[in-house]
Amino acid sequence: MSDSPSVNAPLDPNEKPILDSLLYIRDKLSLLKQDRSTYIKSNDVLSLYNETIKQVQLLNDLRKEHKKPLENNRVDNVLEDCFQLISLFFLTIGRNNEAPAVYSMCSTVKRLLDHLSEANFYSAKDLDGIESTFATMREALQRGKDSYSPHLLTLLENRLDTCHLILEELYRRLKDLSPELVPTHEKLVSILRSMAACNTRNTFPAGEVRAFQDQLKQMQTTMVDGKFLGNDSTTPQGQEIVVGLLNRCLVWADLCLEKNGKIEERFKPTYEKLLAIRNQLERLTLTQAWSLRETDLYNYQRQLDRIDESRIDGNFEDAQGNKADLHAQRTLLYLIRRSYAYIYGLIRSSEPVSEALLPVFNQLQTLRRCLLEVKKSGGVSSPRELYPYSMKLNSIDNMRTDGKFMIGSDIPEGQGSVNALLAECFDLAYELRVEAEENSASDE
Repeated sequence: MSDSPSVNAPLDPNEKPILDSLLYIRDKLSLLKQDRSTYIKSNDVLSLYNETIKQVQLLNDLRKEHKKPLENNRVDNVLEDCFQLISLFFLTIGRNNEAPAVYSMCSTVKRLLDHLSEANFYSAKDLDGIESTFATMREALQRGKDSYSPHLLTLLENRLDTCHLILEELYRRLKDLSPELVPTHEKLVSILRSMAACNTRNTFPAGEVRAFQDQLKQMQTTMVDGKFLGNDSTTPQGQEIVVGLLNRCLVWADLCLEKNGKIEERFKPTYEKLLAIRNQLERLTLTQAWSLRETDLYNYQRQLDRIDESRIDGNFEDAQGNKADLHAQRTLLYLIRRSYAYIYGLIRSSEPVSEALLPVFNQLQTLRRCLLEVKKSGGVSSPRELYPYSMKLNSIDNMRTDGKFMIGSDIPEGQGSVNALLAECFDLAYELRVEAEENSASDE
């Protein structure tokens, strides 16, 4: 496994034993990630977490002694890999609300915020969703103050503070946008993203892009002296933001139609690689409950990081150092940003249930949806119609030992979530049965 992408400073010889230990830990984490023969056990993850923290303490003490607290070399890159993997393992074992699980989400949010800042087109809704994630992450850190290493907590708090500064700056850029112009601004953001997505289709939808172009021109006709007017014919604040974005959209529409969805040959390999990553992540969002092991996201993250950090001063360049044209540049960046957004969504929607209990949890979620649909459509005419649901619920209930779902002698994480869902399904089935019996009695 190669290291996380980064510029390496020369390695201090005193740090070599720490590097060797971290490489060994990373190898063990990678082997554990690849082993599909059994589910991931909490004890295995916690053991590797403790080994990593031990190396962090040694590293901090060494750098403090040599007065190099801000050193950044290969040790830091490998340590980043270890924490990233451990964080995804915590999600896999269902410990989503604990401090180590925050690491992977924090890294992904940082990437998203950096790209929003660079692209400089986004809506307040984009930022609101990320801000709510911040609140969840800070709660996890607060809960972990007595349970986890202060070295990890300090690292995560510093990263969250860095991300929050970027978020505040992004909000600041929108502060002059009048509420009257917010719908127009949000529509323009949506159109620009939709046209970028059109560039990545198997067959370029020229008609769709022309339709977007027509919408943009229609918006342009409502302007007076180059400005958007409010309901009372005044000029609302934020003209520079909205008019600038409209012009970007018009230029992009022309460029998309001119290129007809064809990327520069020089950047075709990068494009195809990013397209494959985007498509794989998109499929995972559709089948997440049944097919995703959160540690699978690590490989996607690292591939994206390498491509993203291969840019020179923000530009993609070919082997000869020639920059990509605007069309290729924006299309490649769209694929990177969309992929990071998918990873963010997959981490955020990860259930706090061990992968050992996910099959049962998923079955109960399906049962719950079915029972709610039955209730919504008016219930059942006879209690007999509920037999299939009752039989399935009883078979799941019989899997428990002393109220717990056991895997051998292990008690996987997520017992509370699974038991609560089972109880809710039993309650729904009972309500439907009582309602059917009452209806039968009244008919008689």
